[in-house]
Amino acid sequence: MSKKVYLNLCFYLIEQLRPSRIIDSNTTWVKAGTTIAGLLPSGPGLQQLDRPYGIYIDNTDQSIYIADYGNHRIVRWKAGATSGVIVAGNNDFRNQMEQLHHPTDVLLDKDRNFLIICDSAYERVVRWSRRDNQIQKTLISKIGCFSLVMDNNGDLYVSDIKNHEVRRWKQGEADGKIVAGRKGKGKQADQLNTPYSIFVDQDYSVYVADFLNSRVMKWMKDADNGTIVACGPHQTNSDNRRYRPWGVVVDHEGNIYVSDTEFNVITRWLSGVTKASIVVGGNRGTGATELSVPTYFSFDLQGNLYISDRGNHRIQRFAVNPN
Repeated sequence: MSKKVYLNLCFYLIEQLRPSRIIDSNTTWVKAGTTIAGLLPSGPGLQQLDRPYGIYIDNTDQSIYIADYGNHRIVRWKAGATSGVIVAGNNDFRNQMEQLHHPTDVLLDKDRNFLIICDSAYERVVRWSRRDNQIQKTLISKIGCFSLVMDNNGDLYVSDIKNHEVRRWKQGEADGKIVAGRKGKGKQADQLNTPYSIFVDQDYSVYVADFLNSRVMKWMKDADNGTIVACGPHQTNSDNRRYRPWGVVVDHEGNIYVSDTEFNVITRWLSGVTKASIVVGGNRGTGATELSVPTYFSFDLQGNLYISDRGNHRIQRFAVNPN
């Protein structure tokens, strides 16, 4: 790898890690969100989404890339736009080498001009050219991929809901290395059950939304077992429904942010605290303060919160409160 390419890649990765440094235990967000994508009811139109999953914020221009799961495509919405642009796939998924089938997550490699996509129904991770929609390459095959993340070395981590594990791929590796979920499906400390979203911190610890085990696990680098760092509903809830963590992000203080699809809420688990507090949401509905099955979420460089509101077929933006 040339020095120029290496420096560009480092700049790119630092930019993607920066949002978790903006927010901390004192950060709050307005309770009413604004719909920035999916302005009409669900459907295949360019103003519509169908069960959006993974999102990626391009902080250079505040555009957002969306894994439009039900429409078998990746769409890009520019800031302030009233419609999106298809940048990968479309509604015709009959040819698996040229299209997508239920994509669940997307990353943007700006330096190389590629999207990296978790193409779940075809069980592969694919690299898709931003310059030429006809150029694709399968990077990883035969994997029940669900979520993607890169660390600050450029290594790729993939959650595998088929084998209930998370693997890390360094450049040039064929099989990857298991970094979480070493003993298959289960609820023990060395197991996972349907790992959804993942997050990697700067110490290379892997956080996993262990969906069907109703917990978030932290696996330190090279650890054989994980530890539970979030488990159970938020502190204001007293019913007996199951906690269903989907998305997870960690800030520089070690506070953990989780999307809970059962209680339709984003929560924050302060470091060392055993109960979560509500960030946004809490009631299921279509209103500006409500969510319906929130899945993936992310923060931009200013700390604003973006949520895939899957049940409402939209992306909601919750502005950070000024300090």
